[in-house]
Amino acid sequence: MLPGSKSITNRALILAALGRTTVTLRNALFSRDTRIMVAALRELGFAVETDETALTITIEGRGGEIPVREAKIEVGNAGTAARFLTAFVCLRPDGIYHFDGDEAMRRRPIGALLAALGSQGAEASSLSFPFTLRTAGLPGGLVMLDASESSQLLSALLMVAPLARTPLDVQLTGETVRRPFVQMTQRMVAQFAAAPTDYAIESDATAASYFAALAVVTEGEVEVHGLNLAPDALQGDIAFYRLLTARGLIRCTGRTVTHAPVRHGVIANCNDFSDTFLSLAAIAPLLEGPTLITGIAHTRKQETDRVAGMARELTKLGQHVVETEDALEIHPRPLVPGVEIETYHDHRFAMSFGILGCRDLRGDGQPWLTIKDPACCTKTFPAFFDLLEDLRRDSCEQATPSFLSS
Repeated sequence: MLPGSKSITNRALILAALGRTTVTLRNALFSRDTRIMVAALRELGFAVETDETALTITIEGRGGEIPVREAKIEVGNAGTAARFLTAFVCLRPDGIYHFDGDEAMRRRPIGALLAALGSQGAEASSLSFPFTLRTAGLPGGLVMLDASESSQLLSALLMVAPLARTPLDVQLTGETVRRPFVQMTQRMVAQFAAAPTDYAIESDATAASYFAALAVVTEGEVEVHGLNLAPDALQGDIAFYRLLTARGLIRCTGRTVTHAPVRHGVIANCNDFSDTFLSLAAIAPLLEGPTLITGIAHTRKQETDRVAGMARELTKLGQHVVETEDALEIHPRPLVPGVEIETYHDHRFAMSFGILGCRDLRGDGQPWLTIKDPACCTKTFPAFFDLLEDLRRDSCEQATPSFLSS
């Protein structure tokens, strides 16, 4: 099953908690990151009911009230939970919240958000994890924010801004990355302002990128059900489909994604949809001529340094890779079998190289690539490798494998 969007699910959980009604989220994602968010909201005193079979989460909104005054909040390596909850708890005028996360989270950006919240009266014991945050409510007014390292820093403030005592005016001190995620936040704030009692989560466009890449890798067809590719879709990562289509690598007809005969390397600025750059990089060895991926410097501060990690793993596979601060240039060479891919506890490494591993490299249908720690996919897509196995079995029985999301 193609999962619901993590980005939408975790935003919806915060926005539902901020509202004044009880909201049921449908097609919600159940993964490590969303479970971290649910656990934190419960720790903060919110009533949250989950039904993993029905893919629903029901949460009672408290209109900006944070029920529990002091709590310990574990965010793991979930960037959305870390940034969104930090701003969220600042609505309480007298709160004391102890934040911590995985070792990787201690290297991820949070200081600029804490500095911005400091101008609202919050006091943080440190500008990185772990920290204790003493809150003073949000009086409103002008807030300066440097969101150049992560758009989530800006999204965090945008979601709580309507609950400030006076209008909160967020002004950026520099450009933010991944504007589509900021636009997603703004649109969802407006949607939840209408006080819905039911809210449908879109299927995950980033997860769907792997199956578009799968059509290229296998030179076959994949049916992708439930993905919103319409112009009004919330998720900017549908741009990956548009990129592969525009470059002639795939054709999309309704639900069906089909490989196209064109195999030229790709030049693409992936800044706005950078979660999918690993999918593109992983299929680059199969293309004719170099692939140049730019606009990805900020991904060095995500779950791991994704630029350096991708360069390292592709090099192990025999590829010639030129790495700069903001780009990767990949020159195809014959793939080297028998390599173990290091995932760096990063789900996107496991999934992108999992797709590359579906190439019948030796022509005998046998595995040739090993993925270390495939369980890291539980962060956003727990069933990923099970679904790949289902597709493999289906492809042995019929010409066109089917990937169903509902």
